[in-house]
Amino acid sequence: MNKQFSQVVRLIRSARKNAIKAVNTEMINLYWSIGEYISNKIQKAEWGDGVVVELAEYIQNSEPEAKGFSDKNLWRMKQFYDTYKDFPKLSTLFREISWSHNLTIFSRCKSVEEREFYLKLTIKESFSFRELDRQISASLYERTMIGNSKLSTVLRETQNRLKNTFKDTYVFEFLNLPDTHNESDLQRGLLEQMKNFILELGKDFVFIGEEYKLQVGNADFYIDLVFYHRALHCLVAIELKSDKFKPSYIGQMNFYLEALDRDVRKPNENPSMGILLCRDKDQQVVEYALSRSLSPTLVAAYKTQLPNKRILQKKLNTLFHFKKVKSKKAAPKITSRGRIKRSSPRKK
Repeated sequence: MNKQFSQVVRLIRSARKNAIKAVNTEMINLYWSIGEYISNKIQKAEWGDGVVVELAEYIQNSEPEAKGFSDKNLWRMKQFYDTYKDFPKLSTLFREISWSHNLTIFSRCKSVEEREFYLKLTIKESFSFRELDRQISASLYERTMIGNSKLSTVLRETQNRLKNTFKDTYVFEFLNLPDTHNESDLQRGLLEQMKNFILELGKDFVFIGEEYKLQVGNADFYIDLVFYHRALHCLVAIELKSDKFKPSYIGQMNFYLEALDRDVRKPNENPSMGILLCRDKDQQVVEYALSRSLSPTLVAAYKTQLPNKRILQKKLNTLFHFKKVKSKKAAPKITSRGRIKRSSPRKK
């Protein structure tokens, strides 16, 4: 009987969830309509700024039970409408999340691409308001976009599958580590804060074990952390380095991935991947080290405090500008004999 009763409870919970979702959608629709109405009135010069204050007072007197319609919130509704009115493809997304989530995204994000990123991620990961606020403060969008552009040669071949999965930099401010810490301190802190660590990695990461033992020949080897990624269907080895990246770390990771694929990976799983988390890295050294490596390995830095968002945004803008300029360069003309046609020098 308990199984039958539990089915009824599941129906109740499902109906309650749908009802909450429907109420939220209606509330977002209401705020959108109010924002549209105010925006149109102001654009046509029918209303001045003072009219919105009068409107807030009128609503309070006419509907005293209605909450959340102060003049400040009415201006936010106008900002909400003005932000998204030219991007109809985002309308279904922002109706799936709460007003507090929406307020955080459209007021703190600087571009439509960034807003779309956080809208989709909030829905996918079911972020609480606190989690969303932390990810924006930690510049998740910038770090992810930069990470997409710095995948190794092997990872780049499967970039569509890996897009937005890894970051160029990971932020572990929740560990409260001192500036002088070693790999054991880092590992112990991450294990104690495993929930926050997985949120920073991404919720598709499932923890397998620490100091994961591999036996090759007569010797034992230990990987700092091993995860399984549900979306990529593969094991992910993470090595922690409390110093700057060294090319020799790639050889160590290649060895671990080969051992995982030969002795641990199941037939239905994809080849294992590796993440080297280093205190710092020289990007040119990383590129040289990965250029001939056949292993799917990502080298990422970690920070023990929140990054400077302006610096990351500037770095991302520089990267996008470089890609744009590079794509505009005309491809070389090829002659019928397969040679590159040289442009003739200008006559003086």
